[in-house]
Amino acid sequence: LTWQRLKESVYLTARTTAMVCWLFVGSATFASVFAYLGGQQLISDFVTGLDMSPLMFLIVAQIIIFILGWPLEWTEIIVIFVPIFLPLLAHFEIDPLFFGVLVAVNLQTAFLSPPMAMSAYYLKGISPPHVQLSDIFRGMMPYMLIVILCMVIIYIFPQIVYGLPNLIYGG
Repeated sequence: LTWQRLKESVYLTARTTAMVCWLFVGSATFASVFAYLGGQQLISDFVTGLDMSPLMFLIVAQIIIFILGWPLEWTEIIVIFVPIFLPLLAHFEIDPLFFGVLVAVNLQTAFLSPPMAMSAYYLKGISPPHVQLSDIFRGMMPYMLIVILCMVIIYIFPQIVYGLPNLIYGG
């Protein structure tokens, strides 16, 4: 490790961190303006006017988040879209903890799935030249299927989500 390499590492780390922070600032600004202009209320009124069961709402919300997870980073989704869904949870009598765990697992699935699969492109950036993107996608598929299976298990056995909080806080 040389001083030049340390200086370059610090610079690249600061640059990447600044980009992530600006993404967060932009997302928060958009979400605030969207809420201020009544967009959140408009969507809430529209969704509550639909004849949806809680399970149907969960599935639709997760599909939307999954599709948004392809082109967007998780920070934008958490800051922009989750606040839109949060007021609807009370209407559908869905526990925010349960919804949050589903969103976290769902974002991981979107992060791994083609066509975007940001993690595949990150991995390709540090891979040797002979490793093709198709090889990376093929290697990621079993893990993605495991994550999808975890999501299905969470839907079937929601008490899994509450195991650790109940152990820590009693319940």
